[in-house]
Amino acid sequence: MAEADEPLITVVTPTHNRREKVLRAVESVLAQSHTRFEHIVVDDGSTDGTAAALAEIRDPRLIYVGAKWRGANAARNAGIERARAPIVTFLDSDDVFLPNRLEHALARFEENPSLEVLISSYVSLKGGRATKCANREAWLGPSMLERALVAQTIFIAGSAITVRRDALLAIGGYDSDVTRMQDRELLLRFARRCGALLSECVDWEKHNSQNSISGRRDGYVEAYANLMCKHPYIAEAYPDIPPYMVARQLIADLLRGRLPEAFAGYMANRSSEALGYSVSQLVRGYVCGRRWRQGLYDEFREKFGARLA
Repeated sequence: MAEADEPLITVVTPTHNRREKVLRAVESVLAQSHTRFEHIVVDDGSTDGTAAALAEIRDPRLIYVGAKWRGANAARNAGIERARAPIVTFLDSDDVFLPNRLEHALARFEENPSLEVLISSYVSLKGGRATKCANREAWLGPSMLERALVAQTIFIAGSAITVRRDALLAIGGYDSDVTRMQDRELLLRFARRCGALLSECVDWEKHNSQNSISGRRDGYVEAYANLMCKHPYIAEAYPDIPPYMVARQLIADLLRGRLPEAFAGYMANRSSEALGYSVSQLVRGYVCGRRWRQGLYDEFREKFGARLA
């Protein structure tokens, strides 16, 4: 490519056996108002004809990488390594960009050369219902970003994240050992390095697939325990938050009549070296953690008018 045609932003999409959905995702990228991009689709061993379907799209900006990458995070990292643009953004294969997604993201990085992380807003579509997941416009410094991620007071998702490639490589990309909450884990590592800009601009749609790991009702506590193993300082710095998060999930399961899931979650907590909370510790953590989280929300609201995720 000539220099004028070099991509300014790279879109990375991991996929596995989602032929129709990834075609929809690719179409949403090719329809962007900003045209100087490359879209790297990393196929993690699909057997449903994904490769053949994408081969029919005759656009040099679409780059197909096919192999067995041992999971979505390894596939994402393969895309990051191949990216030629200085800015990298992500699009899950079942999500869709709105037409100005790339234009909006690039404008923020052009306005602020020191910006390393941008988190955009979105609409979540599930069961025929649309839910607006919009953060208030705000700059969060490293400490505030960490607290927001720990307390889960901002909306985040994989397709909301846009970063400078150099910064992403510096923190090691995605952790291939994390199969759920991988976006929160990545951003927690960024919070040890820099802050993030929250954009209230809704510029993509989140679609919930049946085979989505994040959409599963079971396995939350196990995934949260893994996150705490990766970031043990959270339990030290915010002692009430981990038991609060576990208790909140168990209570949600109980209220919805999901007794086996609640029991499995409690046992996963008890057997985890990173958690291991007793019933009394969960009760205390729920009360104190909820109070701390509400205090952080009030602080956000006072500073930014932020919504609570």
